[in-house]
Amino acid sequence: MEWTVWAGLAAGLLISVVTAPVGVSGAVFLLPVHLSVFGVPNPAVTPTNLLFNVVAGPGALWRYRRDGALRGPLARRLVAGTLPGVVAGAVIRVYVLPGPTVFRLLIAALLLPLGAWLFVRTLRPARHRTGAAREPSPGGLTALALAVGVVGGIYGIGGGSLIGPVLVARGLPVSRVAPAALATTFVTSVVGAAAYAVLSLTGSGDIAPDWWLGLACGLGGLVGGYLGARLQPRLPERALRLLLATLATTVGALYAVQALI
Repeated sequence: MEWTVWAGLAAGLLISVVTAPVGVSGAVFLLPVHLSVFGVPNPAVTPTNLLFNVVAGPGALWRYRRDGALRGPLARRLVAGTLPGVVAGAVIRVYVLPGPTVFRLLIAALLLPLGAWLFVRTLRPARHRTGAAREPSPGGLTALALAVGVVGGIYGIGGGSLIGPVLVARGLPVSRVAPAALATTFVTSVVGAAAYAVLSLTGSGDIAPDWWLGLACGLGGLVGGYLGARLQPRLPERALRLLLATLATTVGALYAVQALI
């Protein structure tokens, strides 16, 4: 137990330092660690990841709020769409996708495209665009956030980490998207964790989170997220994106092979 707590603390801190500057929740890369290193069973690994988001989120958000980066309607619109989606995702995770094989295929299906997208956007310079970048319409943004919330509820990342790359791909700046994505991840993770807690009272199997591990990783992420948000203006974005792309494609490929063997 003592080794697990300290290892979880270190893992949450290191991952969040790297991911917070670009608005990606560390849960994206922490989930495979929960599965392979700590042996958290399915489907309890998902609420454990959500618990990490709940504890770790305020670190980066406090720093972004202090810098004024959370102003504007983008975060509110994302939260409104992802909240119902993450509840639906929790129900699907418990009653439809409880097994490890399908879940690992889902991990691969999410991380491989994310990694490929990050590589392309980093190595291939974007064409010059005239005029300001436009975000989706309010209705389109809500529909997109709803779909992402469902996937985030299944995967245990809250949703903000998936919708962030989509908005950046449309031309919105990372400095605007990152705080909104992390705010969305935090709020939807609170709701998602509560949904799993309720489902654990009525369902069978390992549904409740691993409380000690989730709290330990979350405390590490709380510190790491604050440091990552504080260092954002000083870190080379190109290097961070390439690192995230490498992590995503490597982990996605690993779980695709494990699921298919």
